[in-house]
Parts: sequence; structure tokens; C-alpha cells
Amino acid sequence: MRQKHIDLPADQQINRWYNVIADIPNGLAPPLDPATGQPIGPDKMGAIFPMGLLEQEMSGERWIDIPEEILDIWQIWRPSPLIRATFLEEALGTKAKIYYKYEGVSPSGSHKTNSAVAQAYYNKREGVKRLATETGAGQWGCALSFAAQKFGLDCKVYMVRVSYDQKPYRKVMMNAYGAEIVASPSPDTPTGREILARTPDTDGSLGIAISEALEDAVSRDDTKYALGSVLNHVCLHQSVIGLEAKKQLAMVGDYPDVIIGCCGGGSNFAGLAAPFVPDKLEGRKLRLLGVEPTSCPTLTKGSCAYDFGDVSQRTPLLYMYTLGHNFMPPGIHAGGLRYHGMAPVISALMRENLMEAVALHQLECFEAGTLFARTEGIIPAPESCHAIRAAIIEATREPNRPQTILFNLSGHGLLDLSSYEKYFAGQLENYELPDAAIAEATKNLPKL
Repeated sequence: MRQKHIDLPADQQINRWYNVIADIPNGLAPPLDPATGQPIGPDKMGAIFPMGLLEQEMSGERWIDIPEEILDIWQIWRPSPLIRATFLEEALGTKAKIYYKYEGVSPSGSHKTNSAVAQAYYNKREGVKRLATETGAGQWGCALSFAAQKFGLDCKVYMVRVSYDQKPYRKVMMNAYGAEIVASPSPDTPTGREILARTPDTDGSLGIAISEALEDAVSRDDTKYALGSVLNHVCLHQSVIGLEAKKQLAMVGDYPDVIIGCCGGGSNFAGLAAPFVPDKLEGRKLRLLGVEPTSCPTLTKGSCAYDFGDVSQRTPLLYMYTLGHNFMPPGIHAGGLRYHGMAPVISALMRENLMEAVALHQLECFEAGTLFARTEGIIPAPESCHAIRAAIIEATREPNRPQTILFNLSGHGLLDLSSYEKYFAGQLENYELPDAAIAEATKNLPKL
């Protein structure tokens, strides 16, 4: 009988994060102070982040120890299982072996909890009382709400309006963990009020929600800001995913030919793929494939340039693939993939040709997610459906060619059933961002 469930023994729990920055050829371009155009230091960023996270953000160390307090909470769901998709393989008629790392076993239902716990810990350690954050699909908001509760912190979440309306039970989960949630743009911040006055029926965006959360954080002495993706320290925290997967594959004597993850801000893809980068640099034949929606094609059609991470231009300038900080994405149901920028770490991997990217349509991804649910039994989050679709494409391109495919099932879709309901009712449609819209969105990139 084929081994389906590969569980890493608890005594082999990962206790160090892997920092891929140490191994990226030519390194990362530094974040810049928009006021001066010069590299920004921790003194200015200290207004919104605790020093422990800033040290990680700027670290060039290859390995960073994970504090015991984080590992203790992680034991609730880590190590997460590596599962071979044997029933999906049979349905596809492929000789490929397909494995998925299942991050939906965390309390909030996604990989986001890995970094949320770490961020809450470092804020608590430095005396912070309250966290402000944004959330797209609601997964990060749920994760940080849980983590804040574990460390006795208050939490306010600015949730992108379209997801606030589409995913009501995400709000209920955040409330259950004790957080306060408002739809973004909201009347609670200057940016929110200005946008509502101008476009009261807007769907909102992650760029707007980030601006609101930042304004909240800097307006109070007891509050810091927490970000669920994009930044170096977030990708660092997620490296536990790939480190576990390497050990689990070794337990069954296997190694991937292709590694796949959906890409919004980039943290779940980085978490799975980054620990394999040293192998690729040493000559191992290995493809790293990021998957994004055609409606928000940051990697496949965006510009690699310095840009702000938010609409109100409060963040440092990050060198990344971007569609422009004013980009307003369509209201697709994979809300976690509706961000204009890509993590600098992922952008650097693209720059160095260490990874590739593909953009997929919404309907084909929901079709793939439905097939996965009917074969493997797990209903995947709409974001994860992109990785599943890409895995299916890889497995069926040459169905008689033996290969090993690994993808990150970054979250379950049990709180996204309204999206599936609309898919089954034929109420969803594909949307491919026109080139003219991309040109318009990127024409106001900062001039340096």
C-alpha cells in the first residue's frame, strides 16, 4: 500500500528558521526612506515594528533560532502533515507523484498562523499592548487574532471590503478570538474617510487596508503594526514549512522535481520553496513555480521597481515586482492574492532566474479545487486552488513521465464556501487584467 500520510515525529520539530537572503546571489536591494531616497534604518521603522522583528527583517544570518515560547504554541499544529495525493493522481491518470504540505491544520486554518504567533511574541516581549493589521481574504486577520489572544494583546483588523462582504464567517472567527474588525476603507482613519468620500462603493484593496492599519498604529503609543506577508521576517517565519517538507520527503526517499505555491504577497510560496534554494544553487535539477491570478499578475506582468506597499505611501520603498501602489484589483474570490506587490525575497528569486511564475484564471482554479475536494476530501481555500491547478497542469502535461510534484495547500476553504456556492451557481467569471490597466497602474511608480 502506498504511504499517504507522512508525519514528522514531534522530537524532530524544526527549531531554527532558514533565511534565504543569506543565499540569494547579489542579495536584496535595501528598503528606502521615501523622504531621502536612502536606505532606511531601524530607527524610523521602530515606530511601527518591535526591534526583535526589525533585526530579523535586516538579518543576513542563514539560521535564526526559534524561541521556545513560539515552539510551545506551534505544537498545537506543527509539524504539519505531508500528504501524497494518491486519489488525485488516479483521477488524473498520471505517473507523477503529487505531494502537498497541508497548512490548513492550524487553528486559524492556514499557514498565516506560523508568522502570527512569532509576531505576537516579539511584540509582547517588548511591551506592546495592541496590534493593528490588515487582511485580504481574512486568513491573516484570523491568524493574528488567535496569536494576539495567546499573548494577551488587543487586536484591530482592517478587512478589505469585498472580502468583508464575501466571507462573513471570517469575521465571526476573528470575533471569537477577541479581535475588533472593520471593513476597509473605514471611517476610522484619514485614508479610509478620504477614499469613502471619493468612492463610497469601492471594493477596497490590501494597499488601502495597509494604509489604515499603519495610520492606526502610529496614532497610538500602545500599538504596533503587523503584516501578514511580503516582508522578509514574514517569509523567514514561514520557512518552517519547507524545512519540514524536506525532512518528510527524505523519510520516504523522495525529492521534488517541481515545487509550487500560490503567490499573493509571497509568504506561503517562500515558506515552502526557500529552503530548497541552496540545493538549486548547488546544481540540483529543480523548478520553483509561483502561481498568481490573471486578474492580479504581479510577477508575470508587473514591473520590478521601488514602490510603496500601501496607497497612502506610508511604507518604506521596497524593491519588488509591482502593479503600482494605486492598483485597484478586481473582486475575485481569492482575496489573499489581490495585492499589488510581491515580497522582495520572491522578487529577488525571479530576478536571479531561480524561480518562474504563471498566471491562471479563476474558473479553472475553482474547477481544480473541486476535483481536489472530490478526490482528496479537503476543500481548499480559493488561493490554494491556484497551486492545485498548476500541479494538475504539471502532472498531465506528460502523464507518462514519472516526476515528483510538491505544492503548498496553504489553507482550507471551509470559511470560503460562499465562493464555491457562487462557482457552482455559475456566478463567477474569469478576468484578465488588460495591458492598458497595467500601464495606468504603474505610471505613477516613485521616481528615484
